[in-house]
Amino acid sequence: MDTDTPATTPAAIPAALTDLEAIEQVVAVVEHSQQHKDPDEFLSLFHPDAVWTTGGGRLLIGLDAIADFTRRVLPAAEWDGQVTYEVVHVLFIRPDVAAVKVRQRYLTPGEESEGTPLYVMAKQDDGRWLLTACQNTAVVG
Repeated sequence: MDTDTPATTPAAIPAALTDLEAIEQVVAVVEHSQQHKDPDEFLSLFHPDAVWTTGGGRLLIGLDAIADFTRRVLPAAEWDGQVTYEVVHVLFIRPDVAAVKVRQRYLTPGEESEGTPLYVMAKQDDGRWLLTACQNTAVVG
C-alpha cells in the first residue's frame, strides 16, 4: 500500500467491490492507520460494540474502551520503520461474517517483529465491513 496516499475509510469503500476486496481494503486501512499512527482512521473501522484483545492480552469491550486505549497508545508508539498487514486467509462464516487472519510485520533497521491478528468482521446493512471481534497475538520464536 502507498504510505503517502490517504487510505479509504470504510464509508468510502466502493460498493462495487466484492466482499473479499472490501475486507482486504479494511485491512489496508488498518495498515495505513498504523503506519501514520492515526487513531481516528483506525477507530473508523470498528463496530460500536466491538471486542478487541491487544497483543499484550488486554481486553477492550466497546468502541469507547478501544478508543481510549488507541488514542493513548498509537500516537505515542515508539517504533520507527515500516509496518505491513497482509491478509493470509479469509473464512466466510456466513455471507455477512468473516474470520480474517492477518500477517502483521513491524520492520525497523536491524529488527523485525511479527504478529498474527485474527479479525472477525461483520458486514453492515449499508455494505460496510467492520472489525467486530479481534485478537492481536505476537509471534514468538
